[in-house]
Amino acid sequence: MKKISTLLVLVMFVFGAFTSCKDSKDKPEAATAITQNKEKHKHPPKHDGERKGPPRGGHSPEQTKTLEEIGGYKIGEVATDFKLKNVDNTFVSLSDYENAKGYIIVFTCNGCPFSKMYEDRLIALQNTYASKGYPVIAINPNVSNNNETESFTAMQERAKEKNFPFPYLADETHEVFPKYGAVRTPHVFLLDSERKVQYIGTIDDNAKSANDVKVKYVEKAIEALENDSKPDPNFTKAIGCPVKA
Repeated sequence: MKKISTLLVLVMFVFGAFTSCKDSKDKPEAATAITQNKEKHKHPPKHDGERKGPPRGGHSPEQTKTLEEIGGYKIGEVATDFKLKNVDNTFVSLSDYENAKGYIIVFTCNGCPFSKMYEDRLIALQNTYASKGYPVIAINPNVSNNNETESFTAMQERAKEKNFPFPYLADETHEVFPKYGAVRTPHVFLLDSERKVQYIGTIDDNAKSANDVKVKYVEKAIEALENDSKPDPNFTKAIGCPVKA
């Protein structure tokens, strides 16, 4: 009787092992899933860190804060004069432009892709409107000797490379851009002859393509001032890279 019981246990063990092996062969996807899972943890996704160039993947280049939240100049407020070093090592102030009918103040920098996209358009604005009394004055809010791309020397090199016909000023103490409320590069502030802020925002409605621009906000605002009227709109959200200083 004891031998029969032992034999029965042995038969059940062999049958169970056979069934287990058969199930594994019949379901290769289970083994594959386990292998893939191991490989997934063995080779985790790579992260490239901060992306270079225009934000992608849902990260909008459009400013998110309102004028009230930013705390800079509001429409109609008078901008304080400044004295900043130009790339030619002279100092520039708004008061230097005695016959100005207005000022196109643009906060920009060397490294931001959006700033680079607008360089030729800023040159065109200067060439068109400076003679009409509206000079372009570019200011770098990111300038820093600790940042090779945004150093004063790099500013000089960029201005020479692009042959900027306008001053390119260094906000070295980082005191000017917060007064204006510049949060992106580029960020434009159009002042009238009394230095009252008349327009704040982006240059036009298409950063990527000058040929596809439908609304030239800065030019439209200047035309309004020329006709003794108020710019409409007088505010748009700036499009560009966040100010890093």
